[in-house]
Amino acid sequence: MQGEAMRQAFHEQLDEMSDALVRLTRLVGSAMNRATQSLLDADLRMAEDVIAADIDIDSVTSEIEETCFDIIALQAPVASDLRVVIGGLRIAASLERMGDLAEHVAKQARMRYPNPAVPGELRGTFAEMGGIAEAIVSKTGAVIATKDVSLAADIARHDEQMDHLHRELFRIVLSPRWSHGVEAAIDITLLSRFYERYADHAVSVTRRVVTIVTGEPYAGVTLEPHAS
Repeated sequence: MQGEAMRQAFHEQLDEMSDALVRLTRLVGSAMNRATQSLLDADLRMAEDVIAADIDIDSVTSEIEETCFDIIALQAPVASDLRVVIGGLRIAASLERMGDLAEHVAKQARMRYPNPAVPGELRGTFAEMGGIAEAIVSKTGAVIATKDVSLAADIARHDEQMDHLHRELFRIVLSPRWSHGVEAAIDITLLSRFYERYADHAVSVTRRVVTIVTGEPYAGVTLEPHAS
């Protein structure tokens, strides 16, 4: 009976970890959504709110890490159970980094205030990148919650869309027609990179979930997008 009780406690801890990871996706999704708004609207208060809220993301990440360490120390998981715990640690690290990237966007908006950090003709592109970021993190949370790896192809498709916009922005700032100067070109390049890396981390999280569900080594996991 004692062993059965310990096993039940173990699975409750795993459920708590999964719930916390889903909560983390919501936090980093909200952070990037508000960071994009602060960027497009030159909204200093919104940018400051995103920057201040990063401590909440770090706090949830620490909670997840402590849960994983407790499970390893007290339950000594092996095989698939250990894969879940180690995967949870790595997923939390990727999500925490996504929060940092949203914070970087907000800091860029704050640095250029009261001027907008994005030239008017590129607002639509960054609004689109923000929309892709919102979609990809929402589906990443769904993958974590449901373990439905069929969503992986949608996440890969969103990542390809983000990569396309990232490349397009490089082409624009390197064009002879670019008229906003070197400083603005650097701003756009950095901001674009933040969004591109945000999507990359979402892909990494999804690959980790695929590994947890299927047992396939992480290095061998690829996410195939739907044909466009």
